[in-house]
Amino acid sequence: MPERYVGFVVVGEVVTVVDAEVPEDTDDPVTIIADDTWKLQKGDRAEAYDVMYRRCTNYLKENGVARVVVKASALTMGSTKLSHMTSAELRGVVIAAAASVASVRTMSKALISRTYGNRKMDEYLQDDDFWDEQTTGGSLRKNSREAAMIVIAARNG
Repeated sequence: MPERYVGFVVVGEVVTVVDAEVPEDTDDPVTIIADDTWKLQKGDRAEAYDVMYRRCTNYLKENGVARVVVKASALTMGSTKLSHMTSAELRGVVIAAAASVASVRTMSKALISRTYGNRKMDEYLQDDDFWDEQTTGGSLRKNSREAAMIVIAARNG
């Protein structure tokens, strides 16, 4: 029986959300149900995080999502910028919200590059033929492929 997965990628104050139905057979493509972008509301950060937390939990509950995969933080060389800290805070909110509803896993780009297939993740993100083979259903924006890729990689391991 297929399961509902959601992949989240957080960059700055934006959350990319890819909702997919994942079949049991790992050779079958995933069906894209939704591809969306959630922006953190302006104003008081505590309130904005609360709104995002509720948005995330409500979405997952209402859609019967069983598994969530969140792109993990990456190590940065040199000094950490405010945008990295903002992303980390919002990623934590998304992880906490998702964990209150579903099974959650974080996956780094480096882990996927080492363990999925025989190419780097960035190469998969650019390969239109790969996406034609691996996905079906709703349309998937090119800038949402990273969120879909963590779902595809998570189902295989």
